[in-house]
Amino acid sequence: MSELCTQPFSIMAESNIHITVSTDENKVPSKIIWTAEDGQVNNREAKAMALSMWDEQDGTAMRMDLWTKEMSVEEMQHFVCQTMMTLADTFERATSDQEHAGAIRGFTEELAKRLGVLKTGS
Repeated sequence: MSELCTQPFSIMAESNIHITVSTDENKVPSKIIWTAEDGQVNNREAKAMALSMWDEQDGTAMRMDLWTKEMSVEEMQHFVCQTMMTLADTFERATSDQEHAGAIRGFTEELAKRLGVLKTGS
């Protein structure tokens, strides 16, 4: 018979990611700077970010999507398609569901072709 672990959870290590968003007078992001010390990223500027968190209490995804005025439509198209592809990778690693991860990749590839982000061979 196995014993149930009754020891309190202990944190072995912590990692911090810092995001600083500067805005203009209309509260539109003008600059996004991020640092991830464990990832060896220090004060790197970004034109856009998409942060998603799972709220266990409410059972919903919470998100923060920001982009600067300087982000072009073409850059946003690339950003969204690349983010969707990495989301498919995350989904597959977390669930081992290759079939549906492939469906996400297939949809994203079709979207990228339609947007002109992914050039098709001639």
